[in-house]
Amino acid sequence: PPRRVSPPWRLAFATMRPLPAAVLTILTCVRALLAPTTRATTRAAPLHAFKAALLFDCDGVLVETEELHRLAYNEAFAAFGLETGGEPVEWSVAYYDKLQNTVGGGKPKMKYHFTETAKEWPTVSGQGGRPTPKDVDEGMALIDELQDYKTECYKKLVTTAPPRPGVLELMDDAIATPGLAVGICSASTRGGFEKVVDAVVGQARLAKLDTIIAGDDVQNKKPDPEIYNLAAKRLGLANADCVVVEDSLVGLRAAKSAGMKCVITYTESTEDADFYAEGADAKLFDMSAGVTADMLFEGGAVKADLLAGLKDA
Repeated sequence: PPRRVSPPWRLAFATMRPLPAAVLTILTCVRALLAPTTRATTRAAPLHAFKAALLFDCDGVLVETEELHRLAYNEAFAAFGLETGGEPVEWSVAYYDKLQNTVGGGKPKMKYHFTETAKEWPTVSGQGGRPTPKDVDEGMALIDELQDYKTECYKKLVTTAPPRPGVLELMDDAIATPGLAVGICSASTRGGFEKVVDAVVGQARLAKLDTIIAGDDVQNKKPDPEIYNLAAKRLGLANADCVVVEDSLVGLRAAKSAGMKCVITYTESTEDADFYAEGADAKLFDMSAGVTADMLFEGGAVKADLLAGLKDA
């Protein structure tokens, strides 16, 4: 039989020598430059593995936003003409304080309100009107629309909110500490969350963070520990190597369920909560006394006693 001859392209590849390392490096850089870009959620990987991490909640920790959230929810409820029990749906300051210490995330808050407080789905007369939801699926579809509308209202309100005292100084100090990862873990949806961090934290500082996680990135919202478990996993750290800064019982429960130490910077809305009974490692009203990273970490490890001499008794 006639002898089989390999096609020219196969012979060419068989005789090719490996490309020099320098050429491969250049090709990799070119490919990276030509690749489509998206908003980064982590800083470039460090040369050495992290030893520990400082993780900040957003609302109530970086900026006092809870009252803005409440106003935005009520604006959405009014626009949709919501009523339960023949009365307009409106969340008071006292009731919203209860909600934020009971349920994490906007959609879960609304579900809790309609199913546990009002114990009925609302009638809807605004935005063209629609039938009252008959079940959870229809109720959650309405909540999805409410959340979208609320987020747009919130974006307009939040751009002028100042950071809480001392928190950005602590973040900067942590960023400058070798071996210490820094991140933000918020239960808020990314639409509203990004508006806050862009305005308060700023793009230059955000680019230096090692992980940024929003409520959309996890299946389960706080008090479930998923968001903090995910942060530790992304950073390649054991959960016990992380310290969380939170402002509410919901956030505290998420941190402690993840096996992390937690500092509480409470607000006027949450100051009456018994944080120490729930396992808080330290609490104080804000960071204005000059909290630094070395008050939380020592020698690359989490300190046994956080904020000694500075925290509330």
